[in-house]
Amino acid sequence: MAKEEKEKKASGDGRFKRFFKGIAKWFRDLKSEFKKVSWPTRKTVFDNTVVVLVTMLLTALFVGGLDAGLLKLFELALHG
Repeated sequence: MAKEEKEKKASGDGRFKRFFKGIAKWFRDLKSEFKKVSWPTRKTVFDNTVVVLVTMLLTALFVGGLDAGLLKLFELALHG
């Protein structure tokens, strides 16, 4: 009985070590993959951010204008 408990405990310890070795391997692989990434320059990020913000602004103005125009159109149609 005591022998079985020791074997179970020993196998549990191995599982614990394998678990953390797996986590360590995952982080090493992650670091390796990050080194392979072609990171954009600060200027590229800034330029792309400006393009996105301007596009969002123009889209918001267009949708807002369309909404206001259709609202006026429906008000004229309903109230003559």
